[in-house]
Amino acid sequence: MNKDYPVPAGYLERETEVKKSRFIARVAPVNSRNEVKDWLERAHQDHPDARHICWAYQIGRPGSAAEAAMNDDGEPSGTAGKPILSVIQHKDMGDVLVMVIRYFGGIKLGAGGLVRAYAGAAESVLSAVDRVVQRSMDAATVTMSFSDEQPLRHWCETNDAVLESIEYGSTVTARVLVPADRGEQFGGFCDAQKLDYRFDR
Repeated sequence: MNKDYPVPAGYLERETEVKKSRFIARVAPVNSRNEVKDWLERAHQDHPDARHICWAYQIGRPGSAAEAAMNDDGEPSGTAGKPILSVIQHKDMGDVLVMVIRYFGGIKLGAGGLVRAYAGAAESVLSAVDRVVQRSMDAATVTMSFSDEQPLRHWCETNDAVLESIEYGSTVTARVLVPADRGEQFGGFCDAQKLDYRFDR
């Protein structure tokens, strides 16, 4: 089964107008909730006077995303975040955040109009953004001694794995993102090094 999936190649912004309301849609690649937070903070800094900054994201492979969330930011429930997320899912894209910044133009759009406007804004930016293929990664937690850290780092560097975080206590605990097609090799490495590991399934 091919676990690779498309992700946005980078940041992009598109603006649409509906009945004098401006909808500024932004798409960005994200791999964690912290990255989502950073992008949202940037949007609030760029547009401090915007009436709403609504968003949705999904992290991981489309269809089995590790994490997804949405926010209506004061719009009527279900009229902003949900349509944005629906467009993301329809586009079959992973590791993606879409924010839609709205400047109210004085004419109320109604619930149906809002759904169409937010979905349309998300569609405009997702259709325009370039895609790259992301290798599907499986997360693993490894517990080891201090002397095992360097061999683990070396294995990650030579096998396209990502050492996402590391915590030091009486032992060392690392969170590693392993390419889905290298899971067996990773297990073999950990067994050979006598490392305690488990995949987060």
